[in-house]
Amino acid sequence: MGDWYLQTGHGVRFEWGPEGAERLATGVDCVVVVDVLSFTTSVTVAVEAGTRVFPYRWRDATAAAFAERNGADLAVGRREAGPSSPWSLSPAALRGAPFTPRLVLPSPNGSAISASAGEAVVVAGALRNAKAVADWLARQGYGTPERPVAVIASGERWPDGSLRPAVEDLLGAGAVVAALQEHVGDALSPEASVVAAAFRSTPDVVAAVSAGSSGRELVAYGFAQDVAVATEVDGCAVVPVLVEGAFTAAG
Repeated sequence: MGDWYLQTGHGVRFEWGPEGAERLATGVDCVVVVDVLSFTTSVTVAVEAGTRVFPYRWRDATAAAFAERNGADLAVGRREAGPSSPWSLSPAALRGAPFTPRLVLPSPNGSAISASAGEAVVVAGALRNAKAVADWLARQGYGTPERPVAVIASGERWPDGSLRPAVEDLLGAGAVVAALQEHVGDALSPEASVVAAAFRSTPDVVAAVSAGSSGRELVAYGFAQDVAVATEVDGCAVVPVLVEGAFTAAG
């Protein structure tokens, strides 16, 4: 297949989904996962509260066993949350849930990308913490051709399992890349340049996410507050980094 897909020579690169992460991870030092609705947004909310978040790619019976092995509580689906299981993939519900020091957060998209990053450092990025992530990356020296970073938009899934590119993740990735460009200048690949331009040229990011397909879906199912939390652009200073299997706040 060659290595044309690696976007070599550029310090900041961009791709979509778990396969894109797996491909680019072989040639970068750091991977930023962006899953705005709602995995990485939920990670920022939980880590903000002091919780260590263990990503898990399957939302099935094995998730409970994984949580037990790690001495963690298990987040359930949005509609399953209740008094006995108050933690879910809903960032709004997480914000109001009781504190837990360790939480397993199943997600077939964001968690799968986190697991596809190989030896690269993994960071959870979202609209909420885009500037904080970019500033941290720059302080660590990431974003140069010598220490490249890949920003991965998670996207959603069609019923057949294929990738559905999602506007909220395009904008979330673009927000991270645009903020990082302030530090690294013209080190962006063409792919990364395009998503940064998309973010900068969107007149109302909140409206775009709210009116996009994923936002409309959540609103229709009664989770408008999740969209509101996800669009708190740069309202969070926490940078979650995957350390020993769990996202924790970077120092």
